[in-house]
Amino acid sequence: MNKEIFKLEPQALWKHFYSLTQIPRPSKKEKAVIDFVVDFGKKLGLETIVDEVGNVIIRKPATPGMENRKGVVLQGHLDMVPQKNSDKVHDFEKDPIEAYVDGEWVTANGTTLGADNGIGVAAAMAVLEATDLQHGPIEALFTIDEETGMTGAFGLKPGLLQGDILINMDSEDEGELYVGCAGGLDANIEFEVKHDKMPSGFTSYKLAVTGLKGGHSGMDISLGRANSIKLLFRFLYNAEKDFGVKVASIDGGSLRNAIPREAFAVVAVPSEKAAEFEKAVSEFEKIFKAEFALTEPTLAFNVEKADSPEMIFDSESQSKIVRAFFGCPNGVVRMSDAMPGLVETSTNLARVYSEGDKVYGQCLLRSSVDSAKDALAQKIAAIFELAGAKIDFDGGYPGWKPNPDSVILKVMQNVYNDMYGKIPEIKAIHAGLECGLLGGVYPNWDMISFGPTIRFPHSPDEKVHIESVKKFWDFLVETLKNIPEK
Repeated sequence: MNKEIFKLEPQALWKHFYSLTQIPRPSKKEKAVIDFVVDFGKKLGLETIVDEVGNVIIRKPATPGMENRKGVVLQGHLDMVPQKNSDKVHDFEKDPIEAYVDGEWVTANGTTLGADNGIGVAAAMAVLEATDLQHGPIEALFTIDEETGMTGAFGLKPGLLQGDILINMDSEDEGELYVGCAGGLDANIEFEVKHDKMPSGFTSYKLAVTGLKGGHSGMDISLGRANSIKLLFRFLYNAEKDFGVKVASIDGGSLRNAIPREAFAVVAVPSEKAAEFEKAVSEFEKIFKAEFALTEPTLAFNVEKADSPEMIFDSESQSKIVRAFFGCPNGVVRMSDAMPGLVETSTNLARVYSEGDKVYGQCLLRSSVDSAKDALAQKIAAIFELAGAKIDFDGGYPGWKPNPDSVILKVMQNVYNDMYGKIPEIKAIHAGLECGLLGGVYPNWDMISFGPTIRFPHSPDEKVHIESVKKFWDFLVETLKNIPEK
């Protein structure tokens, strides 16, 4: 246990955050954390509800004299992204996160930290527990499975919540207020693969692209980071032509909303070309390192001899698969005209793997413009349909359109200016906040999102800035005190 965390301010928030790090809570595996939060609410004597999909709602009455204020829904999601370094032994379904203080930051030992969205959840818990805050009626909404499909937000029913204002605490830059977000769509790709027996006279290898930063496929997509899958298929496209490489298996990426950090393939080449093939890997590593010298300083592309596989992809299957994934769009597609510096449309080739007679792929498309998202989906479909793959789209969720007349926006601008002597920046985000879905269920809600400074979410480098958490908390407390009357 890192006792330094308990000394951080505000202690009430950090206490709850540390408790959350000790409860395994990867997406779709949230039962333990749901039980924990339910038990927390009931021990406080507060009305606690679990809806039919697993979202938890806890109600706290207004403090004396604040009963006539508009009701506030404090919202965060219970799940976290399970990412770890390849050399880290960690079971996200069983093991606690090893959180610790590192200078001005709190981070984790070789895994994601879960500050996304554990800090927001911990803040809501601290408000529910506090006896010295001034606030109107409070409802805390803890959603499930935000990171892999927004199942909780999709499943929320109208009529369960009574509040007027939604404060989402899932943003990642202190001093910024978010009033809009991109919508998203999942592309699911499936190739039928025919196999040939491994021919004689070939040498087998395992290729490995490792050492990339990865990151959040919305927040970090504009940072120019490498995609391990794209690098691997770029090499395979060239190696197929130059060496007659045969592919036996592929495994790259892990999560739909994380930029792939690692990708692997088992391949074989004619033995007389083995030395030249190994040299080509080294040459491509130099090319990749030069191209991504600033964004990926620890990039590595390695080759090592492997046991000979029994089967390889047949030539036609391999050719179609390599060309389709090499040609698949990835990264920023268009920047926003309305908000300079904001990504409008992007796609992340997140996962490719072989299993039996199939090769599967997955992309996450994002856009604040629905028609642009649809056009990108059609482009990706066209590429894979030409290659003979099946492709379908699901998990679509709407964006959140900014409301320039938002009352809570004006309140929080004024409160922040009074506290810190400046107006917070007003932004939209190229990521999937739950506000778009939640606002569809509760169209009366006045919504806003804010949070502390979190860096490298969805990657083992994730960290949260300690001082920003204090400012975030103080800002939340003062905002609750200044919620307008009904």
